[in-house]
Amino acid sequence: MDDDSIQLDQLLELDKVIHERVRLGIMSALSASKNLTFNDIKQILKATDGNLGMHLRMLEKHQYIEVEKKFIGRKPQTSYQISQKGKKAFRHYICVIEKLVSNLK
Repeated sequence: MDDDSIQLDQLLELDKVIHERVRLGIMSALSASKNLTFNDIKQILKATDGNLGMHLRMLEKHQYIEVEKKFIGRKPQTSYQISQKGKKAFRHYICVIEKLVSNLK
């Protein structure tokens, strides 16, 4: 098997749910923090409400993140944390990227 087919096989291993730029940013931010609010993530990624909401719903649908909704006073607050399934998927994603990068050396 040549180097090109090894890299192609590794690319096919990339989780398509995580691989999108905003979702990768969300997973990265959540893996570095215990939990973050919607506004925290929005500020970190410089994303719009609608765009961020769509990507968070996709990660929630695949059970990569957990969502907690509560009220602080009369104001609703939504916070997110990475799930066990999400941690496992993100670690695998990072391992695949590391393999790809190591093949470039």
